[in-house]
Amino acid sequence: MEEVDEVVEENAEFLEESDEDGGVTAQSVLQDIENAWLNEKFAPEILPHQSDAVECMLQQISHMEDNMKSLGKGSMKSLIHQMEINRIRFIISSYLRCRLEKIEQYAMHILTEEAQRGREDGYLSSDELRFAKDYLSSIELLFRTLALQHMPNVLQKFEIETMTVKPNIHAHVFLRANKRITGIIVPGTVDEEVDFEEGSQHIVQYSAVADLVKNGDIQLI
Repeated sequence: MEEVDEVVEENAEFLEESDEDGGVTAQSVLQDIENAWLNEKFAPEILPHQSDAVECMLQQISHMEDNMKSLGKGSMKSLIHQMEINRIRFIISSYLRCRLEKIEQYAMHILTEEAQRGREDGYLSSDELRFAKDYLSSIELLFRTLALQHMPNVLQKFEIETMTVKPNIHAHVFLRANKRITGIIVPGTVDEEVDFEEGSQHIVQYSAVADLVKNGDIQLI
């Protein structure tokens, strides 16, 4: 047990090392990714990407793997370090996979919304944007191919706008308030406002708190 506690402490110390430029620790970045993962998992729409945080943690994983080289294979320390690395990898991969699934489901809607934002305000990373465009082009090509082969002429016109699927932003979500928030307007009521106390948990329509999720005032759970 002492050896296990020692390794856990080593992992914590490593993740708490500060970034040289801004004093940001790997532990705080990991927490940001975990929060982003839960928000992405439970929000009906795609949220602003956290590519910088993901890249930072991938670099930290590389450092952790380098540190493991000095440990004996099969040792308790090595196994616990590997478990922590696997946990971080799972969070990152699950976060990215969730975003790709939303892009596939709402590709046309996401690209339309993205085109209305500035470069600095985009929700998609450059790789995700390229994937979305390629995916939509593939769907269009598949439809045209099938239409030419199997559909009558009157049905061969491809109007992708009519096939657009939008996320249901009126779906209810379970949330926790990260700070005291006042004046939240509840949809479906006549300008009824409610207040959230810090740490309180609620179930409300996503549309009422979408901006608060994106700025970090609210955490989806």
